Amino acid sequence: MFNPDLKKMLNNVSSRYSLVVGTAKRAREIRDEAIENKQQLDEKTVSKAIEEICDGKYVITEPDEIK
Repeated sequence: MFNPDLKKMLNNVSSRYSLVVGTAKRAREIRDEAIENKQQLDEKTVSKAIEEICDGKYVITEPDEIK
C-alpha cells in the first residue's frame, strides 16, 4: 500500500481540499496523456500524481482568494 507523507504534501498548499483537487486534476492529465500516446499504464494514475507532487515535479497552484 502506498502511504505518502501528508505533512510534506501539505507544505506547499493551504488546504487538504486544494491537495485533493490538484491530485485529481493531475491524475486525469496522466490518464489523458496515456490514452493520447496509446500507452499502457502499470501504475494507478492517482498514485503517480501523488508521487509527482511529493517529488516536486508537479506544483499545485491555488487562486489568490484561497491563499
